[in-house]
Amino acid sequence: MKRFKNILYVADSSGVVLKAFHHAVDVAERNDARLTALMVIERIPPYLTRLTPYMLQQKRMEEQLAALDRLCAWVSGRVDIEAKIVEGTPFLEVIREVLRHGRDLVVKSTEEDPDLMRWLFGTTDMHLLRKCPCPVWLIKSTKPTPIRRILAAVDFNELDPSGQDTAEPLNRKILELAGSLASLERSELHVVHTWFPIGESLMRGERMGMTPQEVELYVKELRLVHRHWLDRMMRKARKWLGRESYEALKPRTHLPKGDAGEAIPALARKLNVDLIVMGTVARTGIPGLIIGNTAESILGQIDCAVLAVKPDGFVTPVTLEA
Repeated sequence: MKRFKNILYVADSSGVVLKAFHHAVDVAERNDARLTALMVIERIPPYLTRLTPYMLQQKRMEEQLAALDRLCAWVSGRVDIEAKIVEGTPFLEVIREVLRHGRDLVVKSTEEDPDLMRWLFGTTDMHLLRKCPCPVWLIKSTKPTPIRRILAAVDFNELDPSGQDTAEPLNRKILELAGSLASLERSELHVVHTWFPIGESLMRGERMGMTPQEVELYVKELRLVHRHWLDRMMRKARKWLGRESYEALKPRTHLPKGDAGEAIPALARKLNVDLIVMGTVARTGIPGLIIGNTAESILGQIDCAVLAVKPDGFVTPVTLEA
């Protein structure tokens, strides 16, 4: 399934050839998509140099563009690719490039700190996850491996009235995208939905006066609610992905008990997942709050790539005006 037609790769100004570039090329080639390699150079404050800032910045941009052109030349026969270099704040210019030219996927290497035991998402990465209107694929630059296992994280809004599922459009987008990638990569597809019995600890206290059997029944019944919801979601996924594709993928479902911010990273480590596909927008109704604490917690703990998806109708707070 060809999903992407206009891919934006965010180049690394350090000059290191990163795994993300080769991955962006592979995705563009498989989707017969256009690929743009964009490098953003931050402005030099006047007080940092004796030369005129304009002259120094121009020299930097010329050198980086030449390096970017050489990088693109390596794969010019495989994909339709162009190099661009702009000046400004990285996340703002990336999002503006998406808005101006209708990019439908951003591919970028994660910002990493070599002194940390695990990689964390840097400032630019988190800004893109929060504010970029199209899917953002963040890839760890070390330990290049094929995508062998994909984990799609789905959820529902417990505040929905009976019979409604406001999260279904986003879940559908997550599952269709994860299924499409799993078919292309010939990888395993896993689907996770976490559940947490609110009040269980309190119920087990002496003050509540509940027997262990009553608490266990509550936990069991709640698990069944989530199990039935996940089963219904997967029946819909069979239609969304197509019966033949679904049968070939044989997606495996997981229903871990616990907080999503802990259970999903733990499952990803247990399964040795290479990519997590997940939504990053919180359904709080609070303007400007577009990524929840759960998502941020997950992103801070995983050591694999992540493909972050926004729901239909998402509007970025970034504008084209400088």
